[in-house]
Amino acid sequence: MDLSRIAGLYPAGVICEIMNEDGTMARVPQLVKFAKRHGLLMITIADLIKYRIRTESLVKRVATAKLPTEYGDFYVYAFENNVDHKTHIALVRGEIGDGKDVLVRVHSQCLTGDVLHSLRCDCGAQLDAAMTRIAAEGRGVLLYLNQEGRGIGLANKIRAYELQDEGFDTVEANERLGFKADQRDYGMGVQILRELGVRTMRLLSNNPRKLVGIEGYGLSVSEWLPLEIPASDSTRKYLKAKKDKLGHKLSSV
Repeated sequence: MDLSRIAGLYPAGVICEIMNEDGTMARVPQLVKFAKRHGLLMITIADLIKYRIRTESLVKRVATAKLPTEYGDFYVYAFENNVDHKTHIALVRGEIGDGKDVLVRVHSQCLTGDVLHSLRCDCGAQLDAAMTRIAAEGRGVLLYLNQEGRGIGLANKIRAYELQDEGFDTVEANERLGFKADQRDYGMGVQILRELGVRTMRLLSNNPRKLVGIEGYGLSVSEWLPLEIPASDSTRKYLKAKKDKLGHKLSSV
């Protein structure tokens, strides 16, 4: 239906599956050969989602207010998306202006680290450091995305903690629960940044996948600024797993 609508046609469609000669359902390798043999175009659902996020606005600003903090004065913007109706917020310091080279931190919600000051991760410390740097800069955005536990949700995050208590690292725990090591998506975040007027950014992050994820949705990163928090006894194993298995730029582990 999305394809029909994008093509300017009536939004209707027919679902079917292509069968192999032996009666099994064709999967991607067989479908690629089938498409080539018959001169057919082939896309994935992921392609369609990325296209819609690039070309349509799926977020809506629902509220704006002043937000004085211990780091300085910000404006807080609340956004809702039209896909799963989650609420995300952005803290904006100063004027975005032409939108070029804006200092940006894209921070995924971490209730345990950000609010309860858990020492199992460096999330709370990164949040504090980012707000301090943006406030000192006088111009920037802290985007706070509603995707707890690298996208697995709060309950599963606590389940992952249980597994970590048994000796698994953070990546292994997520995978044993049936999830990818990192389930986060930054498409909605990019749309929010565009709505705020950001065009190019100086990104505060240790995560190279975040860099690729943001640029993949149409914004460009003019400078990559690591935001490393020194390892402690509580976070050393966690940070080592992020460095070794997720590619994070960390020098203290």
